[in-house]
Amino acid sequence: EIGRVNIAARSVGIAKRALAESVKYAQMRKTMGKPICEHQAIQLKLGEMAAKTRAAELLTQDAAAAFDRGERIDMEAGMAKFFASETAVEVSLEAMRIHGGYGYSKEYVIERLYRDAPLMCIGEGTNEMQRIIIAKQLVARNPI
Repeated sequence: EIGRVNIAARSVGIAKRALAESVKYAQMRKTMGKPICEHQAIQLKLGEMAAKTRAAELLTQDAAAAFDRGERIDMEAGMAKFFASETAVEVSLEAMRIHGGYGYSKEYVIERLYRDAPLMCIGEGTNEMQRIIIAKQLVARNPI
């Protein structure tokens, strides 16, 4: 279970870095006479990226705190790993889109984040398996 928390934390790191790089790039890159961060389409992307990244971070912190308290965390670790790794993929993809062609260049860190993120969905149990673990624990913890 702690391995899943570890993967979740790595995924949060990927998402946070992709978000930070995107904010920075969007402030520097200009189109139509203004930074792209002033374009509504980019603002929508950044807003969603930020919210999902924070939610992934909180799920991961919740699972880690429960582990530190000695609690059973199969459901919490599964939720954190599933959500954070999917978020890393989504956020790195949006970062790639914000960066445009530069996102594919090895000169920008986005290329590596975009390449590394999908690995988080596989390690320590695929995300399909995490969904099953979550569902089984949800039922077991809520008997009628």
